[in-house]
Amino acid sequence: MKIYQLYRRQPLNITREEAWAFLSSPYHLNEVTPDFFNVEIISSVPDSIYAGLMISYRMKAVFGIPMAWLSEVSHCDVPQRFIYQQRVGPFKFLSHEVRLTETEGSVILEDILFYAMPLSWLGQLTHSLLIGDKLKRIFDVRRDYLQSKWGANL
Repeated sequence: MKIYQLYRRQPLNITREEAWAFLSSPYHLNEVTPDFFNVEIISSVPDSIYAGLMISYRMKAVFGIPMAWLSEVSHCDVPQRFIYQQRVGPFKFLSHEVRLTETEGSVILEDILFYAMPLSWLGQLTHSLLIGDKLKRIFDVRRDYLQSKWGANL
């Protein structure tokens, strides 16, 4: 099984608490992702995330085909970091850590994504032809949105 990694680092001109409030809320997913990644939350979600929280989504990330996704917040250290992991969805494995580090007058956002494709060589081919670029685009749109919203210095 091939494990892929995507890493992003971005300074934001807001406090860590403001960044946490925005980034830890699943209700902002459609704001920070491309139109093709339409996400509908179908489970109830509390105002604050916590370790063990399960969130159920329906999304149309590939060719507009609806798919179910269940994620679990596996770690939650308010307001430093949270990790959510796919429990049901299109990947064989997916873990996304969002880390917030305070600096003078700003915060550094780090995204650390590990994932594996299903279906062995066919999954790897699909990754190289489609999924890898789509994931990069998702994080590019997120970066650009945050840049415009909080004037981050890139």
